[in-house]
Parts: sequence; structure tokens; C-alpha cells
Amino acid sequence: MIRLYDKGVYLLNGTEIAEDIEEVRAKTGKEIQQSEAAKGTMAYRILEAHNTSGNMERLQIKFDKLTSHDITFVGIIQTARASGLERFPIPYVLTNCHNSLCAVGGTINEDDHMFGLTCAKKYGGVYVPPHQAVIHQYAREMLAGGGKMILGSDSHTRYGALGTMAMGEGGPELVKQLLNKTYDIKMPGVTAIYLDGEPMKGVGPQDVALAIIGATFGNGYVNNKVMEFVGPGVEKLSADFRIGVDVMTTETTCLSSIWKTDEKIREFYEIHGREEDYKELNPEAAAYYDGMVYVNLSEIKPMIAMPFHPSNVYTIDEVNANLKDVLHDVERKALVSLDGAVDYTLQDKIVDGKLYVEQGIIAGCAGGGFENICAAADIIRGKYIGSDEFTFSVYPASTPIYMELVKNGAVAELMQAGTIVKTAFCGPCFGAGDTPANNAFSIRHSTRNFPNREGSKLQSGQIASVALMDARSIAATAANKGFLTPATDMDVEYKGRKYHFDQNIYANRVFDSKGAADPSVEIKFGPNIKDWPAMAALPENLLLKVVSEIHDPVTTTDELIPSGETSSYRSNPLGLAEFALSRKDPAYVGRAKEVQKAERAIEAGECPAEALEELKPVMNKIHEAYPEIDRTNLGVGSAIFAVKPGDGSAREQAASCQKVLGGWANIANEYATKRYRSNLINWGMLPFITEENHEALSFRNGDYIFVPEIRKVIGEKESEAKAYVIGAGEECKEIVLRLGDLTDVEREIILKGCLINYYRG
Repeated sequence: MIRLYDKGVYLLNGTEIAEDIEEVRAKTGKEIQQSEAAKGTMAYRILEAHNTSGNMERLQIKFDKLTSHDITFVGIIQTARASGLERFPIPYVLTNCHNSLCAVGGTINEDDHMFGLTCAKKYGGVYVPPHQAVIHQYAREMLAGGGKMILGSDSHTRYGALGTMAMGEGGPELVKQLLNKTYDIKMPGVTAIYLDGEPMKGVGPQDVALAIIGATFGNGYVNNKVMEFVGPGVEKLSADFRIGVDVMTTETTCLSSIWKTDEKIREFYEIHGREEDYKELNPEAAAYYDGMVYVNLSEIKPMIAMPFHPSNVYTIDEVNANLKDVLHDVERKALVSLDGAVDYTLQDKIVDGKLYVEQGIIAGCAGGGFENICAAADIIRGKYIGSDEFTFSVYPASTPIYMELVKNGAVAELMQAGTIVKTAFCGPCFGAGDTPANNAFSIRHSTRNFPNREGSKLQSGQIASVALMDARSIAATAANKGFLTPATDMDVEYKGRKYHFDQNIYANRVFDSKGAADPSVEIKFGPNIKDWPAMAALPENLLLKVVSEIHDPVTTTDELIPSGETSSYRSNPLGLAEFALSRKDPAYVGRAKEVQKAERAIEAGECPAEALEELKPVMNKIHEAYPEIDRTNLGVGSAIFAVKPGDGSAREQAASCQKVLGGWANIANEYATKRYRSNLINWGMLPFITEENHEALSFRNGDYIFVPEIRKVIGEKESEAKAYVIGAGEECKEIVLRLGDLTDVEREIILKGCLINYYRG
């Protein structure tokens, strides 16, 4: 079904695979250099066209367009305003698809929307009102273009199927673009995703995506690389099918994606009235890739990603055939994620030898596409979901899709079966909509199934489970009244309904400045919208207290700063920080604030040990070797340790919340994603790496770590810092903290204390 090549490969004429240069020579009769063939990928050519550095090893990218939603755009614009923003230099689209439920938190969500509308007017942007479209569907319909690049402040910013290289990053990277700066990265590796064959009837894009995620996430095969989709199987897939696979590439931890394009993609642009934005893309006659994932589409069966990660994949047939064993394995794995916070079992989901689920949802940028919902309607037509616990909800990804589903009868077929059809909203994907009952099991065609993504709260003893599936198999399960069923088991006549896009829906409702800024517009600030607090520059020497220690194999951004109703506070840096690690380490905020007292004392010109009594023996120990250390050359802050933090969302708040609570560093064995590490740096935090075994660390929660001359280490471009661990017994152990690769700009940002300070000068 899927094969991973253990070395780089060549692709000839877009279809032939050659595993070494001798095979290339034999097939082409030509001498081809690997370095030249590496320039033959679609990714290389697009990156080259957007690179301003003149050096393809060290890229400085300028994007064509930017996108943000209402969880992120307030903080981004506030940061940019504090850094000197005068107008949006490129198209910037502000969508409102996350904080759409304005009953949560009083007026604060709608206040954010009004902030966005007035900023779009003042600075020359585009404002998409709530319920019109989820961020990525609007981008597909109105923004994507062949050979273009889009940067978004949402991790699922992926429009590769339409010929657009898109990347999801934390907000500070968008701030840089708003200030006419660049996105600086090393040239990423490029991995070919070679599609062959054709999906069987009943198999959808989520099935293909989950199969790929299952094969690549755990081993990091495409981590921080560009996934380039090629091969004869691509042409067998509709545009909607490709889009459904593409959006899920984020869950492999890749950097971006790009697909070869053809007449089906041209037709997509024609339907949306933008044929001029189509561009045919293909790799060169000889292209070299750093690796290849061979996917036989014909062999992929309906898949399910069991709790609590998109990579925890099985075929639905496997689950049904080995139900008790699979559920036991899921329960065992869940012990790591749940930390024993709740009693967790799935055995009660076995009813008459079958898996019973309480909820089915098709939603968002992954599930809410036209073809997915039409297929679901075809499957459930003439059936009904029953009147027991099982519920079924469908969220079309945009109002134009919704309108067409109304016109072609799909909505009627769904509703007659007992389905509730709702407006465009990302809530079910991040824990702010359709929260199931405690201990319930939900199957969803959405992007993630981490703990809390369904809305439960471990700290309150609440837990529900989410599994990811394709819309077709969710509809088959709904037709079977909640008993897990693959769509391939259903004898269905798929109508293959044609899509018609009504551009007037957006023309009549979306505010588009056409790039014209109006400085006279007054920005509307709700009472929850607060400025970023002042942040100090990196001190000469640094004393860190470890205030949280996480030994899970991977820590998600949802655990660092929870999603769900907390998102309402994301326009208030200090208010949101109160929720940091609240579902993983509830004592973190209190510990961090206690350490922050010492830094506040330094800022006031006082001795830090007077504000924090426990510092006195620590400072005595430091003075034995460094007698010159005092409040004039020392900074005190907190740090967390996590094995591999940062998987999941692009949300910058996973880092900024630590910063406003006095955080100066993360210490990790590795960072799960480039975007989380970038967020740390942009908020002036040190992205330390320790090579010590996480179970045998030389430091523990509550220990102090003294890092002498850290400002010199950063300024002189050193790759590691000498540090000393001072434990409760006042013993002093020397350790080494590595910094990884840092650009000159990143080092300067850390020295200044954060991106805002860097741009203020």
C-alpha cells in the first residue's frame, strides 16, 4: 500500500522512478548531476521565484498573500502596530471561523471581529464575516494561484493541490511580512509523494491522508520538508479529493506541499471565475528528491485514526475484526497522553460485538468540501440515524458550498435522515463546538483528534474520544445508526453532482479594500483587547528555574495552551496566560508567577533574593564561582522541559504565554515543528536542546539553572552554552545546552528580547 524509500530517488518524465544515477543514465542515456536534478522539483522553482537572498541554501522568502483567522489576527496586528505598521503591503485576509460563537465570553469574540473589520479598512485588507467560510476554503476559492506562495497563521495553511505553496506559521512570521521583512529558512528537503493506481469506490481523501500520516509521522520521514505530489495517480483524483489529502499533510509535520496540476485544477479555477490564476506545474524531465513515499491508491481501504493522534491509524476492517485488542491498545497508549487524570476505557463501546459511537461530524477545512458532503448525502439517502444517543452534524466549509448543497438537494437528503446541517465553523476541530458527552466516542472528518480537541476537560474529570475518518465512512456509520461501518460495505449510487460557485455570495458580504488603506479609520478596541506587556532584552547572565517537566514523547500546542473556550482570551496576553499548561500541569502558572517576582524586583532596582527567599542559597552558590553577578547583570526567569514540544497548531500563544509569565527558555530533546521553535525565538525565548536522556536528566522540576554569559554566547554566534544546575541540596552540576541552528536575525531577536523590540530598534 505504502512504501518509504530509504534514500533519495530520481523521477524521470514525471512517472519513472530511478533509484540511483546509474539507473538514470541507463534510462535516459544522459549524464545528470544530482545537484542539477534537485533543481527540477516544482518546490525548488517556486521557492527560487520567491527568494530574495540570492542564495538558495539560505532562503529569504516574500509571500504573495497572507491569511489569519480570529484566534490569531488580533495578536498579529497588535504586534505589527507596536512594531511600526502603517499599511498591509500585500493582500491580508482576516477570516472569522474560529471564535464564531459569540455567546462564549460575552462580547469579546464579536469585539475581536470588529477589531478585524476596522483594521482591514484602516490598513487595506480583506475581512470575511463569521459563518461565511472557514479560512482555508476561502483561500482555495479566492486566493490560491499557480506558482504562488501564501503564509497563514494556521497550521493547516495548505493549498498545494491548487499549485500554491502555502505554509502555516506562528503570528510573528506574518508580522515580518507585514513589515516588509522576509521568512528566513534553510532550503528544505523535498520528498516525492508518488501516487499510483486509483481509489476504490467508497474510499475518500481522509483515508488516503491517514494512510500517509500513519506511515510518516512516527519516523519523521517528511519532518520540515516539502511534500511534492507526483505520479500517474494524481490525475485519477478530483480537485476536491486532492484538496482533502493536501490539507492533512500538516499532520505529517512537513513544512509545505505542492502538487502537479492539470485540467482538473484548471477547471477548479474556471468554476471559481479565476482561470487566469491557473498554472500548469510539473517536475522537470529529471528531478531529484531527498526521499519518496510510494502510495498505491488502489490498495487503500477506509481508515480510522483512533484516539489520540492522527497517526494512530488502522483500517476500519482491522478495528472491527480485532475490536477488543485494538481498544485495549488505544487505552494503553492513552495512558501517556492523559497522565492518569481520568479513568479511561473504551470497552463499553462494544455493543453486540460491534463498535458503537455516539457522534459523527463532517466539518472544517478537511471534511466540509462539496464532494465529501455530496457523497455523505448519497450514502445516507433514504435512511435515518435513529433516535438513540448517536448524533450527526455536517458543516459545509463555506456559504457558497452550502448554497449549492441546498440547490442540488443534498442538504434535504441529509436533514431527512436526521442530520443537522450547520454553518461554516472550525469549532469541532479545536474543541469549541459539538462537544460530546463525557466518555462518549466521536468520529470526525476534521484535522486532529488530540485530547481536549473535542472539548472535554481533563482537569474537571471530563474526557471524550475522537477518531478521525472520512466523510463517506462517517455517513455509512450514521446510516447504520452509530455502529462503525466502512463506506466500502455500502452499495451506493454516487451521483457525482457538479459544483457551481456563486461569486455574488462573497461580493455582497465580504469587505475587500482592494489594497487601499484608509488611515482615518479608528480601530475598534473591545475591553478584552490588550497591548503586549513590555519585555526586557536578554540579560548578560541568566538564572532559570525549571517550573514544569513533561516527559510525554510529544507535547502538542493544545497542551501548552489549550484550545476551546480559552481561545476567546487570545486578544488578552495576560488573560490568556492564566490558562497556560492548565490541562497538562495546572500548577505551572503559579510556579512561573512566583519566579517572576524576582525579575520584577530586578526591574525595580531591587535585590531579587529579597523578593524570592529561595534564591538566597542559590545566589550564594553562584557567587562562589561568579562573585561579580548581581542585579545589574542578571536576569531571572522560568523554563519548561519537554521531550518534544510543539506538535500541532501554529498558535504563537504556546510560546507567548510562557513569555508574559516570565519565561526565558524551553529545554527539549528536540522540537516537534519548525513553527513552534520559531515562535519561541520570535518571543525572545531560548530554544535550548539537551542531549541527555529525558528519564535521567541532570535537572528536575524546581531546580535552578544558571547560564553565565548567555548574551555573549548568542552575540558571538556560539552553538552551545555552558550552564550549571543548582538543585535543592545546593549541589552544582555543569551541563551543556545546545542552541541548534540560528540565523543572524534570530540571534538579534533573542538579544533584543522579542520581535517587537527588534523592530522598535
